[in-house]
Formats: sequence, structure tokens, C-alpha cells
Amino acid sequence: MTSSINILEKTDQKIILKFNNIPRQYLNAIRRISISEVPILAIDDVVILENSSVMHDEAVAHRLGLIPLRTELNRFILPDKCDCNNTLGCSKCRVLLILDSESSEKTKLVTSGDLVSEDDYVKPVSNNIPIITLAPGQKLKFEAYARLGIGKDHAKWQPTTAAIVKDGNETNESILIIETIGSLTAEETVMAAINIINSKLNNFSTVIKSLDFQKGN
Repeated sequence: MTSSINILEKTDQKIILKFNNIPRQYLNAIRRISISEVPILAIDDVVILENSSVMHDEAVAHRLGLIPLRTELNRFILPDKCDCNNTLGCSKCRVLLILDSESSEKTKLVTSGDLVSEDDYVKPVSNNIPIITLAPGQKLKFEAYARLGIGKDHAKWQPTTAAIVKDGNETNESILIIETIGSLTAEETVMAAINIINSKLNNFSTVIKSLDFQKGN
């Protein structure tokens, strides 16, 4: 039987793939790794410089962590794999975003569009995500550091909003649906998941070959 993969639908944030004669276990592995092991950037550390709003520093930091950020996987590495030995990270493992906002005479809604990134690409996927409302005279100023992470460590690093495997219309046909938060495109997410699977298989093969099995008498 001939195996095949066909794209049924593709946008930046959604992809639907039809698989023929490909083991369901492999598709489910793509689905699970897309959710939990494909890394994306998210704000992980916030240094509050001034906060006269009614919201506690911890609540501000929590909201910032849930803002999806555009991510280029080939430009950054996971913090635990970086050789910078710096608690704040370096240009290879983190991106700095800052905000300095103050309300003068009218109530002001501060949104993700007010974040200023040191990187031209790494920015919020939407400029309209609310962060806080400042009353007249209130101010919020901070430095935020975004780092790569994976979904199994925290939900803020989960790149998908939906990851589904279901039966197709014919025998030995399966459908994979991936939707993302916008940090990566759906296609990038699937390809990253496949690369992770292949890397795991190669590592497993290397370990097996290195084992010294004792022959029975």
C-alpha cells in the first residue's frame, strides 16, 4: 500500500492534513509533541521598575506571560542549552521587551501593542491584548524577558490551541488538525514536531547500538 500526505487546508494558524496508510501512532505522536514539546517564546521574567496601578506586580507578570509572541526557532535556543551562564540570558536565549506607560488626565488602556521589543521580529502576535487599565496619575514601567520553553513545563509555552487526530472517510485514512496561537505558523509547528520525533528516534537508535548485550550461555 502506498503512503501519502495531502494538505486539505492551510493558513498561518491552521493546517489540516490527510494521511493515507501511515500508522495512527505516528500521527498521535505529532499531535502530542505539537502540544507539549515544540518550543516557543514567552515572557518568563519581569522586572517591575514602577507600578502605581491597582494591580499587584505578580498579576501583571502573569498577564504578560500569556501574551503570544512571534517566534523564530532557528534563531534562539533553550536557556538550559545556552552557554552564556547569565541569569538574565543573552541574545541567543532571550529577548528584552520594555514598557513605560503613564496616564495623565484620562483613563488609559495599556495593551500588548505598547510593548517595545529589542527584536524586530519577536513581538506580540496581536497589538490589542489588554494588559492593564491605568487611572489618571498611575504609571507602569517594567523590563520583561522572553525565553523559549515547552508546553509540558508551562501552558504559556504551549504553541497550539487545538491538536486533533480523527478518522478519515476511507480505510487507513487519518486526519490531523493543528491550530496555533500564532507564535509559530501551523506548518512550522508540525515540521518542528516531526523534527523532534526524528531526533528522538535517532537518539534511541544510537543508545541501542551502544549497549553491550550479554549473550546467554
